[in-house]
Amino acid sequence: MTLFEKIAAHLIPADIVYEDEHTVAFRDLHPVAPVHVLVIPRKPLARLSEASADDVALLGECMQTARLVATQLGLDDGGYRVVMNNGDDAGQTVPHLHLHILGGRPLTWPPG
Repeated sequence: MTLFEKIAAHLIPADIVYEDEHTVAFRDLHPVAPVHVLVIPRKPLARLSEASADDVALLGECMQTARLVATQLGLDDGGYRVVMNNGDDAGQTVPHLHLHILGGRPLTWPPG
């Protein structure tokens, strides 16, 4: 069971800001922006590259949750970034698909 599965199951504490039957959103322990929230599917899926056609609806649920959480946190006016890392070289540190919602300040591109 991954760290994120344990958070979704409420086996370890997290600052959960949203949850429903498909997804859980919680604040990142090591934020890189004033607002840094992770959105995970409850279904264990290691990374985007392992998703199948059967996961299309679930991926949509994750994006919808990201939109809802960003609105809930007041990020609509200034904007926000949604990022998904895929694999070690991309910086994915937990083998459970997750989206990062980043906001609360101007974000540069490329990130530095």
